[in-house]
Amino acid sequence: MTLSEKQQLFTVLIAQLINFADNNGMRLTFGEAYRTPEQAKLNAKSGVGISNSLHTQRLAVDFNLFINGEYKTRTEDYRALGEYWESIGGSWGGRFKSNPDGNHFSLEHNGVR
Repeated sequence: MTLSEKQQLFTVLIAQLINFADNNGMRLTFGEAYRTPEQAKLNAKSGVGISNSLHTQRLAVDFNLFINGEYKTRTEDYRALGEYWESIGGSWGGRFKSNPDGNHFSLEHNGVR
């Protein structure tokens, strides 16, 4: 699958995730969807991310989650979304070993999740 085809699939899967959230009483706003390579390097140096971030490939998005109007920030708050995302083929940041990132949703590419 080419990168462009994977980006198109990612977009469709994200639409499904947004619909799942909406149908289950969760509201989402976009956090970070795209990072330039320079931003990814800065985040890596500050310990926020990795320099080969899938955000630079347009294969990752961070969401802000609201339930009953309340902004949720804990990885656990995102569990239902993360499990659904995994069930449709995505990688959920809540499973990251060294730095769980519950609001991160990506599609694996070249071995990067």
